Order: sequence, then C-alpha cells, then structure tokens
Amino acid sequence: MRAFLSLFAGLMTTLASSFVLADSLDIREWQVPYEHSVPRDPFAVSATSIWFVGQSGGYLANLDTDTGQFMRVSLKGGSGPHNLIVGSDGVVWYAGNLNSLIGRYDPVTKKIEEIIMPDEAARDPHTLIFDKGEKHIWFTVQGGNMIGRLNIKSRSVDLIRSRTARSRPYGIKLAPDGSVWAVLFGSNKLVHIDPSTLEQVEIELPRADARPRRLEVLDDGRVWYVDYAKGMLGVYDPVGRSFHEWPLPQGERSRPYGMASDSSGKLWLVATGVQPNVFMGFDPGTESFFATTEIRSGGGTVRHMHYHEPSGTVWFGTDTNYIGRAIVEPDRPQ
Repeated sequence: MRAFLSLFAGLMTTLASSFVLADSLDIREWQVPYEHSVPRDPFAVSATSIWFVGQSGGYLANLDTDTGQFMRVSLKGGSGPHNLIVGSDGVVWYAGNLNSLIGRYDPVTKKIEEIIMPDEAARDPHTLIFDKGEKHIWFTVQGGNMIGRLNIKSRSVDLIRSRTARSRPYGIKLAPDGSVWAVLFGSNKLVHIDPSTLEQVEIELPRADARPRRLEVLDDGRVWYVDYAKGMLGVYDPVGRSFHEWPLPQGERSRPYGMASDSSGKLWLVATGVQPNVFMGFDPGTESFFATTEIRSGGGTVRHMHYHEPSGTVWFGTDTNYIGRAIVEPDRPQ
C-alpha cells in the first residue's frame, strides 16, 4: 500500500510539473555588469535594443540582445534615475528622482539636457509617459505629491498638486481618449486628469486598506490596477462607476507590483511578495490567471514593466541585477 501511495504521489507530481511547464512562459534574463545598481524600467525600442536606468548606479544603459553587450551612460552624481521612456526619434527621457529634474539624452549627439522642476517641492519625478503625438510627457511626483506635464517643445512644466495629503502619486497611464489616469499609492484612490483643463477627479477604491501601485488602461477604457497591500487585481469601469476585484493566487501577501498589458487586452503582473517573484497573466475575458512562471534569478522586486508590441514581449528589471524578457505573444518575431 505504501509503495502504491508513493507511486501515485510521484505520478501526480509529474503531472503537476508537466502542467506548469506547459502553461509557463519563455522568460530570459541578462545579468547587468554594473553590480548592485538596481537596473529597472527597461524600454524596448526594438526586439534587440533595450534602454534602462540604474537607480542606485546613477546611469542610463542600453542592452543589445543580439550580442549581449551593454553600453552605459553615466549621469551626474545624485541623479537617482527612476524611470525612462524613449521617443519615436530615439531620444531617451528619464526621471531624476533625487535631483528634481527630467533629463533628455540624445544617443546621436551624446548630449544630456536637464529640465529642472519649477517648484522645489516637486523633488522626485517618478514615472513618465508620453501623450498621443509625443507633444507632452506626463509624470508622477511621489514624495512631492504631484502629477506633472512637460511640454516637449517649450520645456515648460505644469504641476498639479494632489488633493489628498501624502497620496504618493505612482503609476500613470494614458487612456484611449487621451486623458490621464494615475494611482495614489499612499491612499486607496485612483485619479483622472483632463488634459485640456488639468482638472482632477479622485475615485476611491472599495476598500479603505487598498494601496494601488501600478495600473493599465485597456482599449475599452477600463482601468486595471494592482493592490500592493492586499494582493488583489482590480478593475474600475468609468462608465458604470463600478469595481471588480480578484485575489492573486499567491495570497494576501503576494505584493503585486510590475504590470503591463498586451495587444489582445491580456494583463501581465508580478507577485513580488514571494521569492522567487512570480510572473503571471490574467485574461479579462475568462477572469482567470494563467501562465504562472517563477523568475529564475529570483527577481527580488520587479517594479515596472514595458510591453513591446512588434515582438510580443514584456520587459522588466530586477533588484537581483538582471534585465528580463517574457515572451507573451510567441507568434510574433523575436
């Protein structure tokens, strides 16, 4: 009997392992040669050219995945670069999280320009996004409790103070209609901004203890968010003004953080409260999690992710000093 139970347990383990492997993602990681530099927020400009920042290392860098080579651009001391985005012209914009600026790096001329915040209270630009047409850069200012807008042509900056004290504006995304959504990580709120008037409207999440950290806005206008404090994935429908939430498979302490969405409207997120971190998908159509995959390097914490549509990939950085790529749409050319 004992032998039969052992055989049965072994068979079930094999079947479970086969299921996980069949449902898992192809994730590859490249170790960053700059030690303990917190490489983060990669932005793919092609299937093989990836820009990212070293938050502790004080640099911008590019990874060529064909050769595995890294190219580093050192920034002035104390920059604390937190996030970057790359325009259609190839220019790299980054958030100087420790020195109150947004920087511009031109890979052709190798020149760096620094746009200082017009208010010293806006001390820590955080996450950047382009608007439609790349006329402006919208950004959050976490400690300064603001959301900002940089006019790329004139370099002028508008700053919008959050109505909620210590609300910690964090993740930010553009909606299909051109309006802006952000999460207020220090509270249980989302905020919506009208770009024509800069008017803001706060929306409370249904739970007072929720702490939304990142978000995605899909083509239907619904706003998806991860609740870092309680391990939930949620969605807000601005039309019906309704919420729906799902607990992550890893439980209340899963600490969902990095988030992205792909061209089919599927969501991708990482549970950072478990080690190794777990990368997973969520299908809004079936309302189910899928493709749960451990990050081989451990991840430490995956803080932000970028979807590159031409290659069907999601890129991320880890506190364990890696840049990672998950193939979420394998039918696209890599």
